[in-house]
Amino acid sequence: MNFRPGSRDEPEINLIPFIDILLVVLIFLMLTTTYSKFTELQVNLPVADAQAQREYPKEVIVTISSDGRYAINRQAVDGGDVAQLTRSLLQAARDQRDIVVIISADAAATHQSVVNVMDAARRAGLVQITFATQQSGDGRQRR
Repeated sequence: MNFRPGSRDEPEINLIPFIDILLVVLIFLMLTTTYSKFTELQVNLPVADAQAQREYPKEVIVTISSDGRYAINRQAVDGGDVAQLTRSLLQAARDQRDIVVIISADAAATHQSVVNVMDAARRAGLVQITFATQQSGDGRQRR
């Protein structure tokens, strides 16, 4: 029997292989993780909750119906092409360039109808354009 107090070697933990394995696992997880890809645009449309209706002293109101008919300052426009809209906007503006064009389009109006009015306003030299909306609750018109 060996009763002598001997020197015992303390067990040693080697951390290098453990760190190597953790790095491999980390690289594996990074490569296999699927990140959310934006395959479609998520758009939150603005809400028109203006406190007070703005009044423009010099304004031209262009109304677009759901079937694509136009009216400028409550006067029907014959034809719906950009050239006719440009002529009608020039007549309504009376050679003033600081007029605000307010586009009041029906919710079911086509996007092309609105673009036609914007293009006609640009050709007429009217660069201040705004859109009329209404609140969802009371139905009052806002700008």
